[in-house]
Amino acid sequence: MALGSQIQGETSYTGSFDVKVKDDGFLFIPRLPCSYIIDNDLYFKIFLIANACLYPRYTLLKQNSAYFVPLDTDDIHTQRALFFPWKVGISQRLVIPDLDFWVASIPKPQIPIMENLTLNYDKVTSIAIAGNSGSGKSYALTYFLSMLKPISDLIIVDPKFDTPSRWARENKIPVIHQQHNRSKSDFVSEINEALSQTLNIIYKRQKILYENSEHQFTHLTIVIDEVLALSEGTNKNIKDSFFSLLAQIALLGRATKVHLLLVSQRFDYQSIPVSVREQLNVLIQIGNINSKTVQFLFPDLDPEGIVIPLGKGTGLIQVIDNEHPFQVLPLLCPTYYTKKGIL
Repeated sequence: MALGSQIQGETSYTGSFDVKVKDDGFLFIPRLPCSYIIDNDLYFKIFLIANACLYPRYTLLKQNSAYFVPLDTDDIHTQRALFFPWKVGISQRLVIPDLDFWVASIPKPQIPIMENLTLNYDKVTSIAIAGNSGSGKSYALTYFLSMLKPISDLIIVDPKFDTPSRWARENKIPVIHQQHNRSKSDFVSEINEALSQTLNIIYKRQKILYENSEHQFTHLTIVIDEVLALSEGTNKNIKDSFFSLLAQIALLGRATKVHLLLVSQRFDYQSIPVSVREQLNVLIQIGNINSKTVQFLFPDLDPEGIVIPLGKGTGLIQVIDNEHPFQVLPLLCPTYYTKKGIL
């Protein structure tokens, strides 16, 4: 009935379609011939209706277009269906009373994000965290830094000389930050030098892999907070070098366990090269979620119908690997307590 004019008054009572439930989702099975058009509009209309009805027992996984599946039948009238995959339950936030104890208790190289969502860092290429000011980016970044410290060497770049620098001070890790008596271009040149050294590490590791493909390397993560601040107002040649080095590390670092962890208010073409964005396989958007804010990290996504909880540190996450649903999920970043003076 809620489909209304979308299917021109036809209902399951008149036998114009059927619905079947599976373990990993449900099927909308049209009976042909029918008077309604089976297209993206119909698919997303069903998504909007079902997502609200299934909440909070199931979370429908938003697709970019209609998801057709063939059915195992000889009846030509019902040989195809629209499939709506789901995951059981809804996203639930991790609440961590003692972050240091939590980090020590988690088996390496796992990074828990939410209840029933954990990253295997061996399968992470690069991570992006985007969000408007005050959305909780620094809070989320501090959690990632704490989880990465036992499993990865860290190179931290902090243009604002803010939260990451204080965390690094407490954990005795050097930070590349801008000093008051240096120009922006000079600061980015120092970053380029560190990226160039990282690229040399990648080349050396590639030679080792050529001789022994089973060799296990220690993870190395380059953490850049507010990457957009580095590319704006920088000398063009230095900026081009910065982009080129980032792109090479993103493209070549995967096999040698060299990763990027980038934080920015937005990830448009001015903040990072397109080739870097295409290598990111953990995408996190925190804060205000609408079609404009998601256009850079999730260019094909229409967020309408995705139920995102209210509060700080909420948004969307997509993990592109062979262990997690490819679709975008509602995100609730972990709540934790850390040493006074960091956050």
